[in-house]
Amino acid sequence: MLLAGEVKGELARIHPARSCCRLAELAGLLYGDRAATGGVRTFDHATARTAMHLATSIGLQASAPPGSASQSGSPRARHHLQVQLEPGASRGWHWSEAAACDRRSFLRGVLLGNASLSLGARGPHVEFVFRNAREAATLRRRLAESGVRAAVLLRRDRHVVYLKGQEEVATLLRLAGANRAVLDFETARVGRDVRNRVNRLLNAEEANLGRTVRAADRQLHAIAELVSTGQLERLPRGLREAAAERRAHPDADLDTLATGLGISRSAANHRLRRLVELADAEAG
Repeated sequence: MLLAGEVKGELARIHPARSCCRLAELAGLLYGDRAATGGVRTFDHATARTAMHLATSIGLQASAPPGSASQSGSPRARHHLQVQLEPGASRGWHWSEAAACDRRSFLRGVLLGNASLSLGARGPHVEFVFRNAREAATLRRRLAESGVRAAVLLRRDRHVVYLKGQEEVATLLRLAGANRAVLDFETARVGRDVRNRVNRLLNAEEANLGRTVRAADRQLHAIAELVSTGQLERLPRGLREAAAERRAHPDADLDTLATGLGISRSAANHRLRRLVELADAEAG
């Protein structure tokens, strides 16, 4: 199963060649609450390295002091990594003026810096959490302009932009450049489709087999009734042959019986149905 850390690791290994794309990705990393602090605070080492690389590659000052322990004070607690950037690090970059490649880089930065990914068995789910409603609405609009449908909800005074479903999450990852993750998504989807198709075929085959067994049982009982009353010998030759074929092959399906009789499937079905009708009339 694909892990969220693997997705972010793949995104962090992408190094844009153009300075405009690097600035756009840095703007994505700083989007939202981080814009006010002027830095990137993360648990992920790859994201911290990406922030340092992007900033220094475009001539900005950046410092990465040791992470401080969480407030829990536990020696096993995770540590934040704080990458401090000079004020206004992403100033001058605007979504409305950005090229398509810059917009993709921005979304990659937002994924690295703000996204919470869940890729479990219940289906993929991506969330971006903001304190500011305007920032959440802006990100939702930018995602929509990129062909990704998202929704916004309020949770504990936080504004959450979220995506659900294989198609939406795969589209976002494809835009951000996580091609391996998209391939894993597609492989998993094809596997599920194949399993579902096999299960449907097996269920249909089981249902057909059940119908065949029940029909054969009725026909054999009908033939036995006609034999016991002596009526079978007085029936037309075609019906007698159908009865003999069924008694010789009690487990055979209709196609096999029709082949043995040298007639069509519908004709064989008609003769066997007629035997059941005559037996029912005799019993009634």
